[in-house]
Amino acid sequence: MNFIITEFAGMIVIEPRVLTDARGIFMETFHRDKFVEVGLPAEFPQDNHSYSVAKVLRGLHYQIEHSQGKLVRAIRGEVYDVAVDLRRSSAMFGKWFGIVLSAENKKQIYIPPGFAHGFCVLSDDAEVVYKCTDVYYPQHERTIAWNDPEIGIDWPIDDPVVNAKDQAGVSLSDADLFA
Repeated sequence: MNFIITEFAGMIVIEPRVLTDARGIFMETFHRDKFVEVGLPAEFPQDNHSYSVAKVLRGLHYQIEHSQGKLVRAIRGEVYDVAVDLRRSSAMFGKWFGIVLSAENKKQIYIPPGFAHGFCVLSDDAEVVYKCTDVYYPQHERTIAWNDPEIGIDWPIDDPVVNAKDQAGVSLSDADLFA
């Protein structure tokens, strides 16, 4: 695995080593010791799997208590994955990071606790799987508006399909934030 450190403290892009032969491919997507060596978590108590059709935009979600780190990858199709730093103490507070994750490029991203997360589907459909460092607590979930001008995410799609909960997301200036 190749670990690429980003300018956001704790956020790392992971490029797997893909072995290919006549049978297909093989790759490691998680290796406890290698993750610990670069400062990533060794335990993920919850796995999630999302299927979405073209132009769906999900997010920006986070939990204010029991904050979740997320190890995210696309196993089908292509998504534009985004994380927004909500840690007031961070030099990158309020800034966002975006990356294309696809079944083809096989990249993963680890988003540490203290970030809001979302993605939009760039292909006809997509499946995204992600491991979480804590379990889901609906009473602690928060949503920031995907189109908040204060954050200014440059989403690569027009007219996204967004559910009512995500349409009701709050602005960064009105959001519950991390220390």
